[in-house]
Amino acid sequence: MGVVTKRSSMTFYSGSDDHFSHRVRIVLAEKGVAVDILDVTEDNHPKELADLNPYNSVPTLLDRDLVLYESKVMMEYLDERFPHPPLLPVYPVARAQSRLWMHRIEREWCPLVDEIADGTKKDAERARKELRESLAGISPIFEDMPFFMSEEFSLVDCCLAPLLWRLPALGVELPEKQVKPLMSYMDRLFARDTFQSSLSETEREMRA
Repeated sequence: MGVVTKRSSMTFYSGSDDHFSHRVRIVLAEKGVAVDILDVTEDNHPKELADLNPYNSVPTLLDRDLVLYESKVMMEYLDERFPHPPLLPVYPVARAQSRLWMHRIEREWCPLVDEIADGTKKDAERARKELRESLAGISPIFEDMPFFMSEEFSLVDCCLAPLLWRLPALGVELPEKQVKPLMSYMDRLFARDTFQSSLSETEREMRA
């Protein structure tokens, strides 16, 4: 996978179809961090992961003696360690607002994605409907700004992009005529070289 740089060397234990892992891979690509990305599956689960992470889960980021195993912590750590390009606003109020949007994405939309993927047929269909309606409801915000409540690409976009990329695979069909601003936003996200380089082979196949 094409996350390349000369600045640092670290190891990232990543789920090839895990949206929490994907968001961190986007940040790694945006920052151009030199990283060994190890795909973790049920059939390929490194033994050392249990020693590094008490939850034996992905994503897990190893940077020398530092081990991180919560995606938002990883993203902010990478943004602070590699300041360019910045992925959070400079001013405290704007930074807090961005963090709040990240929190809302994780509380409101990530559980719906997981329920569609892993829930019962009835629960998955309910979650599809709720996610579709919720995304349609936010579409107008992209009429005024190119990114999520921002003129600049940010960590909020890194959180949302993996969910939007998975919509076809999850069977979530958006009403295109009603969500043109959102569809344009998705096109901008997916066209970024860094987004394309962040994709695992499994994720590429989701929209093949």
